[in-house]
Amino acid sequence: MREKILSIIEKNSRIDVKDLAAMLGKEETDVMNEIAAMESEGIICGYHTLINWDKVTEEKVTALIEVKVAPQRGMGFDSIAERIYHYDEVHAAYLVSGAFDFMVILEGKTMKDVALFVSSKLSPLESVLSTATHFVLKKYKDHGTVLEEKTTDERMLVTP
Repeated sequence: MREKILSIIEKNSRIDVKDLAAMLGKEETDVMNEIAAMESEGIICGYHTLINWDKVTEEKVTALIEVKVAPQRGMGFDSIAERIYHYDEVHAAYLVSGAFDFMVILEGKTMKDVALFVSSKLSPLESVLSTATHFVLKKYKDHGTVLEEKTTDERMLVTP
């Protein structure tokens, strides 16, 4: 039952418990108790709203930052990650395989804000060897949701 609940609320965290129970063929109290248990166990970590900021007047810049580090003896990657993800600007931090060690995702008001974060906070960390910043130019799909559906041209093609 847990996996079914999780897959449903991952797509729609605002679903009514009554509707969720009906979909699962379970009692509302059983579903509520299961959700509460998963929250207390840290399986469900939060509920978020996906916003298409391109449709809002407030400007935001999203950056993906590749970070290569030299882990310190006895500390490993976890302590470095903890120092990075505690910054308010950081929206996500992942340990990854490949040419670099971490992928850090952050948002700022301007590219200059992002550059200032990288140069004054991230790069100076003693374990950081190098960074590479990539700016998101347009989001097509985020968290499994298509942000802008492709519009079809209803006009007829006229040829000479």
